[in-house]
Amino acid sequence: MSGIDFHNYEALSPFEIKDELIRLARASSEKTAAAFLNAGRGNPNWIATTPREAFFLLGQFALTESTRVMSEPGLGGMPEKHGIADRYRTWMTAHAAMPGAATLQRILAYAVDTLEFDADAFVHELVDSIIGDNYPVPDRMLPHAEVVVRRYLDWAMCSDQPPAGKFELYAVEGGTAAMCYIFKSLQANRLLSKGDTIAIATPIFTPYIEIAQLEDYQLDAVYINTEQEDQYQFTDADIAQLEDPKIKAFFLVNPGNPTSMALSPESNAKLVQLVKTKRPDLIVLTDDVYGTFVKGFRSLMADLPQNTIGVYSFSKYFGCTGWRLGVIAIHENNILDDMLARLPADKLAALDRRYGTLTLEPRKLRMIDRIVADSRDVALNHTAGLSLPQQVMMTLFSLVELLDTAKDYQARCMNIVMRRARACREGLGIEVQSTPLFARYYGEIDFEFWLRKYIGEDVVTWMKANIHPLDIVFRLAEDHGIVLLNGSGFKGPDWSCRVSFANLNDDAYENIGRAVRSVARSYVQTFRASQGLSPQPKPD
Repeated sequence: MSGIDFHNYEALSPFEIKDELIRLARASSEKTAAAFLNAGRGNPNWIATTPREAFFLLGQFALTESTRVMSEPGLGGMPEKHGIADRYRTWMTAHAAMPGAATLQRILAYAVDTLEFDADAFVHELVDSIIGDNYPVPDRMLPHAEVVVRRYLDWAMCSDQPPAGKFELYAVEGGTAAMCYIFKSLQANRLLSKGDTIAIATPIFTPYIEIAQLEDYQLDAVYINTEQEDQYQFTDADIAQLEDPKIKAFFLVNPGNPTSMALSPESNAKLVQLVKTKRPDLIVLTDDVYGTFVKGFRSLMADLPQNTIGVYSFSKYFGCTGWRLGVIAIHENNILDDMLARLPADKLAALDRRYGTLTLEPRKLRMIDRIVADSRDVALNHTAGLSLPQQVMMTLFSLVELLDTAKDYQARCMNIVMRRARACREGLGIEVQSTPLFARYYGEIDFEFWLRKYIGEDVVTWMKANIHPLDIVFRLAEDHGIVLLNGSGFKGPDWSCRVSFANLNDDAYENIGRAVRSVARSYVQTFRASQGLSPQPKPD
C-alpha cells in the first residue's frame, strides 16, 4: 500500500481517517476509469419534499401577515394572533394551486380536530416562528411544537403505544448537540463525575467513545460488545455485566451504528428485567435516529421511560442533516430528578449556587430544564432554545408524517436502503439472513467473519498475523476509488468496514460489493501463495 504506515492512523477517529481515504480515492479515480464512490458518510441523498413545500409556502403567507401589520419599504411588523387562522384558510384557498397549500390546509384541520389546538394560537405560533422575530419562549420548546413532536415520537419511538404519562422535550441542534448537552449536564449535576464507570454498547458511533475519554469527563468505560453471530443482540452474559453497581449509566445507539441492527423484543425485555429487578438506579441514554427505518420500532424510552434519556434526530429520515433538528426526551416521571433530590448536602448547596440565578427554588428545577440551562452555561439561559424557524420545520416534518397514515413515505425510504443493501450483498457474493430488525442504513462488512465462514480458520489466522486492519479501507481507496470507514474505529471487529447505504445512487452498491470482494480475494490468494498453494480460480 504505497508505503503507508498504518500505525500513524491508529489513534484517529474514522471520521478523520476518511479525509486521507478521500484523497487516495480521488487520485485513484483520476488515474483509472473507476468512479469515485464515497460511502463513508451517513448523509442521505434523498429529501422529504412535502413538508418543505409546506414550509416555503408558509413563509410567503407569514410575510403577508407581517406587511399587513406594518408596510413600509423593506419593513414589516410582527404578525398578529387575532383572526390569523381565518386569514390562513382564506389565503391557502386563494393559493390552492401552489405546492404546499393542500398540505397546510390538512395540517390545520388535524391540529384543530385531532390535537384540539386553538386555531389562532397554533397558526400564530407557526407564522411568528417562521418569521423568527422573537426569542424562543418557552426556551425548551414551543408549546404546540412540543405536542406535535411528542405525538410523532409516540409513533416513531414507541410503535404507537407510548407509556403512561408524557415525555418532556428539548428541541436541539441535531443529535450531536443533544449528546454534548447531556454529557455536560450529567456531570454539572453530579450524576456523573470524573472517574465514574459507564457502560457502552459496541459497536457504536465513535463520538460516544471519544467524549467519555475527554479530559472534561474522564469516564471509565466498560464495553458491552455485541457480536454478529448473535445478530448484535444482548446475551445473558452482556446483561450480567450491567449488574455491577459501579456502572452508573449505559449508552447505546439503537438501531446500531455501524451495524444498523435494532434491539430485538427479547433484548429489550432483558434490559427491562435487569432494571426492574437489580438496577433501578441505572441511567440509560439511547440514540435512536435510525429507528424509523425499522417497521414497528420500539425504543427503550418506551419500555424504560423512568430510566431513559432519549435522543432523536430528524436528519436521516427526512434528509435534513443541514437543518440540525433533534430532540432530547425525558419522561415527566424519571429517576434523574429523584437522584438529584437525594444528592449529599454539599452537592445540593453547590447546585443551588449554580442555578440560583434562574429560580428562587433551584432544587425544584427538573433535569430537563437543567439541560436547557447548561446548554447555555446557565448565565445565558434567557437566550436558550432552538431557533424558531428550525422548530417550525421540525413541526412540519412531524405533522406530515402523522398525516401519512398509510406510511407510504416510510416504505419508500426503507425501499431505497433495502435495494442498495441487496445490490451490495450481490456484489459481495454472500448470503445474509434476513431480519426485520435490520434498518439497512449502514452495513458492517466483517472480513474475519466472512473469511472464516467461506474459506476457513487458517486464512483468518494468517490475515491477523500479516495484514493491518486499516489495510482494508486504504486498499479500497487506493485501488478502487471507494471510501468506507474502518469498523475498528466504532469498536467493531478490527478487520471490518462500514458502508453507508444512504448517500450514493443504487447502481454504486454492486460495484462497492465487488470491490470489497476483490480485496478479500487478494488476501486469500496471498495466503495461498504463502502456503505454496495454487491461487483459487476466479469466480465467474
